[in-house]
Amino acid sequence: MADLPIFDDSQVQTVLCVVAHPDDMEYGGSAAVARWVEHGAHVSYLLLTAGEAGIRGKDPSEVGPLRSREQREACAAVGVENLTILDLPDGMLEHGLDLRKRIAREIRKIKPDTVVTLNWDEKATWGLNQADHRAAGLATLDAIRDADNPWVFRDLMAGEGLEPWGVTRLIVNGVVPDYAVELTEANIDAAVDSLRCHKQYLSALGSHPDPQEMITGMTADAGRAAGVAHALGIKLYELR
Repeated sequence: MADLPIFDDSQVQTVLCVVAHPDDMEYGGSAAVARWVEHGAHVSYLLLTAGEAGIRGKDPSEVGPLRSREQREACAAVGVENLTILDLPDGMLEHGLDLRKRIAREIRKIKPDTVVTLNWDEKATWGLNQADHRAAGLATLDAIRDADNPWVFRDLMAGEGLEPWGVTRLIVNGVVPDYAVELTEANIDAAVDSLRCHKQYLSALGSHPDPQEMITGMTADAGRAAGVAHALGIKLYELR
């Protein structure tokens, strides 16, 4: 008997993915994105930083534009056309009102039914979580509430004309899952291609696993738990 139920994503139509860095969506999340785009959903990415502090041997002024280019290529690999990269400092994201407001602004602009983000706990499925991931995930959780409250960040409505918006569901990646998104071979191939787009970043890491082996193995493990060939394990919060 399968341990993980399959998430019924038939109502996923407009998605906003909020993460800290270029490459954060490419460790499994982009496979689900490829599925949703294939089914006609409109998916947008919001990156809070350009990942400029991510390559030890290169200056951030060079790395930021480089990683932004690689992320645009990664988006194209899974059919994402709307990419926004904020100018917040890589490695120094702080959970607070400014970060919440900037995410809430995008939620009100995009009007997603589904928001995707990363684990905000101290521990993730791969080990100890990174500071920017924690700040980004927690701020996204709070910004979902902020975006729906007309009395929080009032200038978004009064000054920018952005009406409150209520998100239907929150999906969190990189956690112990309670649902699975079923994936096809085409979704897996697109996800592998999207991770490979971070060529210079992965090369700088030195000992990074092969993207094909990593994504295939990860999704096969979740698939076994869900009783299908491949899947992405997620934590699902129904908000409405």
